[in-house]
Amino acid sequence: MLNNKQKILVSGSLAYDKILNFKGRFADHIMPDKIHKLSVSFMIEKEQVNFGGTAGNIAYNLKLLGEEPVILSQAGQDFKAYQEWLDKHKLLTGGIKIIKNKNTAAAHVMTDLDDNQITALHLETMGVPCGINIKMIKKFLPIYLAIVSPGNIIDMLTAAETYKKLKVPYFADPGQQIPALSREQLIRLISGAQGLFCNDYEFDLIRHKMKTSLEKLLIMTQMIIVTLGAKGSVIYNKNREIKVPAVKVRKIVDPTGAGDAYRAGFLKGLANNWSLKKCGQLAAWVAKHPVEHYGTQEHSFHWHNK
Repeated sequence: MLNNKQKILVSGSLAYDKILNFKGRFADHIMPDKIHKLSVSFMIEKEQVNFGGTAGNIAYNLKLLGEEPVILSQAGQDFKAYQEWLDKHKLLTGGIKIIKNKNTAAAHVMTDLDDNQITALHLETMGVPCGINIKMIKKFLPIYLAIVSPGNIIDMLTAAETYKKLKVPYFADPGQQIPALSREQLIRLISGAQGLFCNDYEFDLIRHKMKTSLEKLLIMTQMIIVTLGAKGSVIYNKNREIKVPAVKVRKIVDPTGAGDAYRAGFLKGLANNWSLKKCGQLAAWVAKHPVEHYGTQEHSFHWHNK
């Protein structure tokens, strides 16, 4: 565990998640040869509004693991309930900018039986930068490391540049913002990062958009961690390829939030100075918990540092 005063900075989104479960398969309703003129409707049996967003989810799991995460994000005039939730769990919120004339971002996440997801994100406050800069970051010293997760694009880029100037090790996690980031912006985000988080689809998208290879990416960053859903994850580091199996879940309720939980577990392993394989194993264990619950911050677990 880190020194009590050392912090992990978590930038990204804060959002109200509306999770929608579709009791079918998207593939059965989408005809590939008609994708240019798509018109489909999915009947949803259940919906639920939860606290979410990449920064909120990662920070929540880091707190469960005994760390001191700081959320760097933005929220709106409807943030009171979420703020109370964060306060209840003693999360540091001094890096959250409140925008009074907008509502907090909202994500509508639809999941099918194969755990495929379609997300519609209503930006609202996420469209306004929270103002990450050197002065802001220095308020939270001493800092152990940081993660730049999907959120406002200006925040993502300024966070990466600020961390490089202050020599704060950080992980790039472009995620859902990859389509919105240009090739040059992806290079700015990934180059100089300690590591890159992505799932297998995002990994292919990054390589395609940057017109690059695994080998060239590993020149830009020290490690690449690729999650593979139920197939586990793989960690690329120099000439090594470390495969980590997924941890069996008691019951699959909803996969939303598993990726954010995985990232928190991996960062906790690094804070413990563990090997990369052991970091991945802890990450896989943490990732199983939100899968067993309906919502990204509805789970809890007892952590014993060992």
